[in-house]
Amino acid sequence: MTTTAPVPAGPLTHDDGREVHKGMALLVLAISQLMVVLDATIVNVALPDIARALDIRSQADLSWVITGYTLTFGGFLLLGGKLADRLGRRKVFLIGAVLFAVASLLGGFAGNLGLLIVARLVQGLGGALMSPAALSLLTVVFEEGKERNRALGIWAAITAGGAALGLILGGVLTEYASWRWVLFVNIPIAAVAVLGTLKYVPESKDDRARGFDIPGALLVTSGLVALVYALVKGNDYGWGSVETVGTLVLAAVLLAGFVLVQQRSSEPLVDFRLFRSRTLLGADVGALFVGAGIFAIFFFLILWMQQVNGYSPIRSGLAFLPMTLCIGIAAGIGSNLLGKIGPRPLLITGPSVAAVGLVTLGLRLEPDSSYLGVVLPSLALVALGMGLTFVALTSAAVAGVPQEDAGVASALLNAGQQIGGALGLAILAAVSTARTDSLFSGDPRSPEYVDALVEGWGAGFLVGAAFLAMAGLVAATLVRVSKEDAAAALKDGAVHAG
Repeated sequence: MTTTAPVPAGPLTHDDGREVHKGMALLVLAISQLMVVLDATIVNVALPDIARALDIRSQADLSWVITGYTLTFGGFLLLGGKLADRLGRRKVFLIGAVLFAVASLLGGFAGNLGLLIVARLVQGLGGALMSPAALSLLTVVFEEGKERNRALGIWAAITAGGAALGLILGGVLTEYASWRWVLFVNIPIAAVAVLGTLKYVPESKDDRARGFDIPGALLVTSGLVALVYALVKGNDYGWGSVETVGTLVLAAVLLAGFVLVQQRSSEPLVDFRLFRSRTLLGADVGALFVGAGIFAIFFFLILWMQQVNGYSPIRSGLAFLPMTLCIGIAAGIGSNLLGKIGPRPLLITGPSVAAVGLVTLGLRLEPDSSYLGVVLPSLALVALGMGLTFVALTSAAVAGVPQEDAGVASALLNAGQQIGGALGLAILAAVSTARTDSLFSGDPRSPEYVDALVEGWGAGFLVGAAFLAMAGLVAATLVRVSKEDAAAALKDGAVHAG
């Protein structure tokens, strides 16, 4: 979330009178964004090595390495934007970068899963402080018009390409160094970001910003962590056990407390009046389901590639490269179609096509399946659907609210997708584990166990497809925005995306 501040007339200067070097400022901010985006995918390729090194035998427990980051990133993203506007964008950005680096160091030296999860939670918090602050700083440094659009184009390219780079870099580091380097690599990047920010990026804040809702952020994030914990451990404890039911009740109490705090706060984290817009509500709920359906494809397929088929980490990362390329191509197609047909048809078609890809994968994946014959066609369908969906979600969210709320709307969309991904991965991991346990409970080294394991992943893909289908149903029911408004919102709302 950003609040765009007017750029003063004349050369932009630092507090000490030095003229701001805009090119270097963009480089520093882009590097920081690349680090945050990389961390969403770079760890995926290292998951099997992490499981072996830390003796993690449950795939549900292993999923915390991913969900820990996405939960705190999504849960604190709105607060990060408000803190940046109120306290100073550069200051909050620097705090986030230091937190990110310290957490990366802690995670890299982690000797057990618990410490690694704590590190990932703190990394997510650091990313939630950095990302909105960095985008706000970019809109302050560059004047509105061609200059800012060019900078935002570079920013968008880094965001789009960062996921692919993360998979490849994660494979290289894991194979030739150690899984620990997928975390250690953040430390020098963060150091460059901090030093470069101090030298090249000016401070700015929004004098109109009044307050921020720390209790709300803590309640919603704690509630989501409790909910994910219950979902992840439900198979181990038993779904009717005191531990599981008690944790679910705790999650419900914390999330209900969040709603009450938002209704009574003078500066709520989430202003529920925005959800009077059916289009915004549809976009946000759709993003939640999209995140829930799509995150698990990386998690399960990485395990299938490395644990079952013996792929190297580099080969695993490269296997996903066609998917990221197809998403970029489909997003370009979606942008062109948006002004002709509007977002609603794309939000119905996109998730439906992606769901077909997941269903195909769920029904056809076997321990010895061909990558070219089974996996790649399914990944292409998922990528095509997601490329169409992402563009339409962004335009629908921003077009569904007045211009002054566009920043909040796009931040809600981003947070919803991250939170949906965390919840979805927890649910799909639980479904997968339950299916595998129901089929075989003997020696995990036996061929029968491998068959059951892959069938469990297949069940996870099918449930993921159901989540994507729900995203399409939500869009068909709630999204109502003209093609002209959606196209204009996508063009003008880019400065607010966070």
